[in-house]
Amino acid sequence: MHMKWEDKGLKSPLARARGLGSARDGVHHWLMQRITAMANIPLMIWLIYSVVDLGGAGYAEVSFWLSQPLNAILMILAVLSVFYHAALGSQVIAEDYIHHEGLKILKVIGMKLTLTALAVACIFSILKVAL
Repeated sequence: MHMKWEDKGLKSPLARARGLGSARDGVHHWLMQRITAMANIPLMIWLIYSVVDLGGAGYAEVSFWLSQPLNAILMILAVLSVFYHAALGSQVIAEDYIHHEGLKILKVIGMKLTLTALAVACIFSILKVAL
């Protein structure tokens, strides 16, 4: 199998490197990974505290807890942040370790669609209980 970066024929180093360089969105991607990671820290501390505090609670208690505006908003923020962070991380893994371009694109699109669908399902569930 021929890889883009392999030294084949009479191509100059510049010609071999074309298509391998920056897509000019690497800094934004890197920054968003760091921002979502930092946002996940307090959100996960809040979520773990809440789950421990609700330990042994029934459906009615948890529904009442989630119907509180602050709890519903923080839960939705946690879902958005965690799923976006997961999408960014999965994209990096696919780009680094899948070398077949078609398979890489298919994997990234499928992963983003799946994570988006899961995030929407989580938010819908939160809103259904909260409202």
